[in-house]
Amino acid sequence: MSDPVEVLKRFHDAVNAQDYEVIEGFFADDATYGSVKVGTLRGKPAILAAFRRYFAEYPDQVAHDDGFTKLSETSAKSSWHLEATSATTGEKLIRSGEETIFLNAEGKIERVDVSDS
Repeated sequence: MSDPVEVLKRFHDAVNAQDYEVIEGFFADDATYGSVKVGTLRGKPAILAAFRRYFAEYPDQVAHDDGFTKLSETSAKSSWHLEATSATTGEKLIRSGEETIFLNAEGKIERVDVSDS
């Protein structure tokens, strides 16, 4: 079984690099991604489309992990903060929160829960 903290760290590295091919490889086909900002996304295609839309709007995002916690053999949580600039309005976005991932038996992300602070 994959260490969920290591999976979460590598996943965040791929997100920060905006490497969609690598991001896609982390998710199970039927994964869900939940956030107040995007609602609940179901399935890898919907999740990847949301990442692409987000980074089209905030191409300069810089995200930082403040810490990681292993919750179980199949889940981990990170606390994070980020800054980005809207490509449409030029407004700064500053966010912080927590993200929890849950892995399936193959070590793929089957669920992501994001909450803002």
